Amino acid sequence: MQAIRYEAPGSVDDAVRLMQADPEARVLAGGTDLLIQCRAGGRRPTAFIDIKRIPELVDITVDAQGLRLGAATPAADVSADEHLRQRWPGLAEAAALIGSMQIQGRGSVGGNLCNASPAADTPCPLIVNRAVCVIAGPQGRRTVEAEDFISSPGQNVLGSGEFLAGLLLPLPAPSTADAYLRLTPRSEMDIAVVGAAVSVTLDHSGICTAARVALAAVAPTPVLVPDAAHALIGTPMDPAALDRAAEAARAAARPIDDKRGTVAYRRQVAGVLTKRAAAIACERARGN
Repeated sequence: MQAIRYEAPGSVDDAVRLMQADPEARVLAGGTDLLIQCRAGGRRPTAFIDIKRIPELVDITVDAQGLRLGAATPAADVSADEHLRQRWPGLAEAAALIGSMQIQGRGSVGGNLCNASPAADTPCPLIVNRAVCVIAGPQGRRTVEAEDFISSPGQNVLGSGEFLAGLLLPLPAPSTADAYLRLTPRSEMDIAVVGAAVSVTLDHSGICTAARVALAAVAPTPVLVPDAAHALIGTPMDPAALDRAAEAARAAARPIDDKRGTVAYRRQVAGVLTKRAAAIACERARGN
């Protein structure tokens, strides 16, 4: 087996310098996907740049501005953080679905996003919560909206020498809540056949004033579904509105046939999960 150099920088600047000096190096934000890919021969990095020793990249901060989440923060910390669970329960739920308990102790939300799987669990909750990706690189830091981060299966917008440093989520408006649901063949440690994330905001009379809907595993990248959101906005989130949102989700789905489901099945499930996730988000928003 080819020897691979290991580096553990103590700052973002040090990590950038290491990445810039070695274009074939790869960031280790958890390694639960990357190491498997290396063993399978899909990737042959010259070095692993472990960013888990950089304090700001394994930190969760919730304040008046919102959430600042370090890209290498373990998924287990995300799903267990009480402040995060209160304000972004759908994201916490998605983090709790990444692999096994052992994988969640090492794997990160940032790594899950960077791996760019169409069926990944955390990208859709990030998208509906208007997350912004903070990217560090030789030219400094830049930001990209979460819905624009994944470009194709297994590919993202990171350039040479760049890596994902963190995620910024704005503080939800009053009476706002999210939810994430997925369907898997097995109850644990499986890949989503379909995933659906929904965020809604209600006014004082219970009318939906804002919404976002995103789907996983129904296209080459996560899909933001404006038509499903529009079906909810201006309504009391009644069954008719939920049915229209479900229909819009089915129409937006562009899945493929594979061993986990047919095109028709996935489209149907996309509608069902959208309807259920919207109802859960609505109930949570009323509670808020």
